[in-house]
Amino acid sequence: MAYTSFREDRAEQGRSSANSRSTTPGPRGDDAWESLRNAQGTRRQTYAAHDVIYFEGDEAKNLYEIVSGAAMLYKLLPDGRRQVVEVLGPGDLFGFDMDTYHDCSAETLVSTTALVFSRRDVEASTAAQSHLTRCAMQQVYAMHDHAVLLGRKSAYERVASFLMRFVPDRGTVHCQGPSDEDNDQGTVQLNMTRQEMADYLGLTIETVSRVISDMKRKGVIRLEKHDKVIINRICSLCQLTGAHAD
Repeated sequence: MAYTSFREDRAEQGRSSANSRSTTPGPRGDDAWESLRNAQGTRRQTYAAHDVIYFEGDEAKNLYEIVSGAAMLYKLLPDGRRQVVEVLGPGDLFGFDMDTYHDCSAETLVSTTALVFSRRDVEASTAAQSHLTRCAMQQVYAMHDHAVLLGRKSAYERVASFLMRFVPDRGTVHCQGPSDEDNDQGTVQLNMTRQEMADYLGLTIETVSRVISDMKRKGVIRLEKHDKVIINRICSLCQLTGAHAD
């Protein structure tokens, strides 16, 4: 299954979160990084769904930037339990480890195309190192949110936070609320399996399924098939994330 995309239920504003991320101006637009993208040593690689890009412990020879599709980073415990530590979409950079070996595994969630950079080429470019630092800082911020989710939030708050993660420009400290109070619906194309969600949220698959069913029963969301979540009112879902005082 896959990453997620989002569509607001207003025709003139319909768009996917993946597309918005890939076209948003930011560190990826600097000239030096664009030059590295087009360098002879950089190649474009396509992976099938659930291909392993690299395993934990593999030599970290390359860095990767997702062009289209989605991937997850995860760690496995000796008894087979898995913790998904990050979910990645278009524009996200990964594989830059402090050590010479990868500290986690990377696996695609859907058919994915990525740019593959030589670590040696990136380390040789001061401008590329600056870009890499900015990307690393963005991931640190995301890790802070994930640590709070795993350490302090209830199961209900975790699932709500996960869904809100894919609603563009909502649920953040700078959120301005809905542009139309009477039409605050949205659709999340939730193409991750329940097990993948559970492994990201630190829950069991049974708990994730139970929370989603309860949200549906209470009218917070509606489901179309198994992977399409219609949020009846985004603000109502956001109130369940634990980010707001009662």
